[in-house]
Amino acid sequence: MKILMVNKFLYPRGGSESYMLYLGDYLKKLGHEVEYFGMYDEQNTVGNSAGKYTQNMDFHSKGMARFLYPFKIIYSFEAKKKIMQVIDQFKPDIVHMNNINFQLTPSIIYGAKKKGVPVVQTVHDYQMICPNHLLYNFDNNTPCERCVKGSHINCIKNKCIHNSTVKSVLGVIEAKFYSFLKTYKKVDLFICPSKFLENKLLSAKKYYTGKTLTIHNFIDKAKFTISDRNEGSYILFVGRLSKEKGIEHIAETAKLLPEYQFIVAGSGPDEEMLKGIDNVTLSGFLTGAKLIELMGNAKVLLLPSVCYENCPLSILEAHSMGVPVVTMNSGGMAELVKDGITGTLVTELTPAGIAQKLKDTLENEDYYNTLKDNCKTEKDNILSVETYCEHLLKEYEKLVEG
Repeated sequence: MKILMVNKFLYPRGGSESYMLYLGDYLKKLGHEVEYFGMYDEQNTVGNSAGKYTQNMDFHSKGMARFLYPFKIIYSFEAKKKIMQVIDQFKPDIVHMNNINFQLTPSIIYGAKKKGVPVVQTVHDYQMICPNHLLYNFDNNTPCERCVKGSHINCIKNKCIHNSTVKSVLGVIEAKFYSFLKTYKKVDLFICPSKFLENKLLSAKKYYTGKTLTIHNFIDKAKFTISDRNEGSYILFVGRLSKEKGIEHIAETAKLLPEYQFIVAGSGPDEEMLKGIDNVTLSGFLTGAKLIELMGNAKVLLLPSVCYENCPLSILEAHSMGVPVVTMNSGGMAELVKDGITGTLVTELTPAGIAQKLKDTLENEDYYNTLKDNCKTEKDNILSVETYCEHLLKEYEKLVEG
């Protein structure tokens, strides 16, 4: 089978890129042909035989080209034209989209469908129903569904995109434009990494009905394994250091629990909130063996995200190594952690509420040991890339045969 993977960035950058590149590599190992379409960048690690990519758009640049960006990020004639050229050259059986907004735009859906190719999209965030992609209000530091249940004008009022009126207006124009055209109705299948996200799509638009499928994310289970766990006494957080990830709550929770050591692995704009707290250690952004060792030996993984996480890999990775998780009773987080079985769910999203659940988890030895034992068996329920691709290829085949 020939598969054209589509993503705005074609090099390791974030979650969607890691997913796409890992998936593409494994599909190649199975004997399938895989090519990639996205934005040109000197850092690109993959490409296509036609040598066609969209022009690089750097939103932080100061050149004259940036003045054309507001027109290009709504509908890209360039992306539509070039993906059609790639399709003509490669002749894929499936186009598999990932993150496409702004740099590529949903215009590429029209290009793929004009060529008669089935289109699959892995939905990595809430961009199809929320202009800022997070279902989150930065000012109030709370989850937000005002644009889903009401008017998109709320995005502009609250400057939901980068705290900018201009960017928020553009985000709303894009959302309204493709909603009016019913562009996403043309997509044949949406892969949702959580049932929570799938339900949000289904409640937003009727035309998603019958086109969604939940498949939780996969991890490299062989990689996230520790044969001899040397359990430490620290509480670990792994992720971006920003408000929506609950960084403010981590800082205040640590102050309420001075008897516990917190280690924070990551980087981000709100790192200052965690500095100067005696029992908080900032280890910086970690990957590879260092991250595995730190996570595998943690007493517990804490994930206090305020926003609705989709399918956090850190939870899957922690469970794979036998580490219980304390997280929020919301979003995709609540799907991955079985309360009282593989971790503890926090219902009161306050530092006091989080602190109490951490104490409940760590100070009851029998309860904690039960969580650890259950996490060891939970590994069998976590998808590997092999099992994930079995599910995915069955869906590909249905679309191609159809």
